[in-house]
Amino acid sequence: MSEIKKTYSNEDITVIWKPGVCIHSTKCWKASLAIFNPQRRPWIDMSAEKTDEIIKIVDNCPSGALSYLKNSKMNEISEKESPKE
Repeated sequence: MSEIKKTYSNEDITVIWKPGVCIHSTKCWKASLAIFNPQRRPWIDMSAEKTDEIIKIVDNCPSGALSYLKNSKMNEISEKESPKE
């Protein structure tokens, strides 16, 4: 069975959340309830803060449930995975 992954993007990065890995430490939303609000759907608002601040918070996730990729890197991955004609 594949792992559930949810993605949230802005112009610069895509945040990946793996709910099955999350230990609910509350570090993300205590750092910024504007970005990470478990009472809201979607619970991550990528427009609420600058990308650098989002990256700092994601980097402090103790379980690794939150990660990010720069969108230029995401495009490279998509191109590699796309079938060639």
